[in-house]
This record gives sequence, structure tokens and C-alpha cells, in this order.
Amino acid sequence: MRFPDQVVLATRNRGKQAELQRILVARNITCEVLTLEDFPGYTDEVLEDAADFEGNALLKAQAAFAATGVAALADDSGLCVDALNGMPGVLSARWSGRRDDALNLELVLAQMRDVPDERRTAAFVAAVAYVAEGGIVVTRGEMRGTILREPRGSGGFGYDPIFVAEGLQHTNAEVAPEVKDARSHRRQALDALLEAVTL
Repeated sequence: MRFPDQVVLATRNRGKQAELQRILVARNITCEVLTLEDFPGYTDEVLEDAADFEGNALLKAQAAFAATGVAALADDSGLCVDALNGMPGVLSARWSGRRDDALNLELVLAQMRDVPDERRTAAFVAAVAYVAEGGIVVTRGEMRGTILREPRGSGGFGYDPIFVAEGLQHTNAEVAPEVKDARSHRRQALDALLEAVTL
């Protein structure tokens, strides 16, 4: 299966679009990356009710492909904290009950207030789904690390200010985008997908 010359990323997030474009360039893959913003008629909000990241990513990619006719990529990702039994997991974006990065982050910190440093382990997990005429591919990536007691840094998004990846001393919100890209959960999932699709 060959990667197409054009793909729609099933999101309106231009940051994710830029990240995917950087990863494709790094792998010498020429492809125009579109988002749902490039399809003004697309207004459906996909109900992400699958039990895992892979299921939610696939739901979004299938909906985007059906609506646009363009090969579609979608990701679903979140923070899985060991001391919270893997939560917030697939509920990461709305852990506080709404889509609010600051509130979600504050809630996780509050829930972990009494967790000792040696048990503050977690992982960012991402699943990426690709849907096209040629078939379907779903892959997964994971970036392990620890949760700090207070946020640090102004870059990134979501839980990045409280997450320090294994092997680093700075949070995902403090490091340069290319440093985060090189080891991120989304990068791992995309690399695995690109290996499968460009064979």
C-alpha cells in the first residue's frame, strides 16, 4: 500500500497538521496534508465512544474518508497515569467534564496530590488510523515518563506542562518541538503507520 499524494487529517487542529507535515518531511515523503478546515461542508462531530484509542481513531478516520473521499488519517491520544488505574485515558480531553486543558491538568494534579514521587509514572498513548481505498491500517505509540507536582513550560498543549518523558529533565512544554516530535507517542504511531503504508 502506497502513501497518497494528498491526505486529510481528521481534525481542525492546525498544530497537529504542522506536526504531521514535519514528520513526513523528515521521512522524505511528499504529501499535501489537509484538515477538516479545508472542507467547509464537513460539520459532523464524530461521537468518540470506543473503549480504546484505536477504536476512536478509526471512527474519526472512517468518517472523514466517507465525507471527503480523500485518504484519511486520524489520531486519538491521551494520558494514562498508572496511579489512577490508567485514567484519564480516552477521557483525557474532557477529564474535568469539559474540553479545557487547564482544568483537566489541574484535576489530574489534585487527584495525584498524595501520590509519592516514585509512583508518579504515566504514559502518553496515541493510536493513528489510516483509511483509504486500499484498506485500513491502525497503529499505536507510547511515550513513558513521570508526572510533576506543578506545571512547567509554556509550549505544547494539554498535559505537556506536567509530563517529563523518560531520559529527559524537561517537560514536554519546555522542550523544542523537534525534541518532542522525535520521541512522542504520536511520532511512534505515525512511524509505524508509514512503514506499513509505504511498503
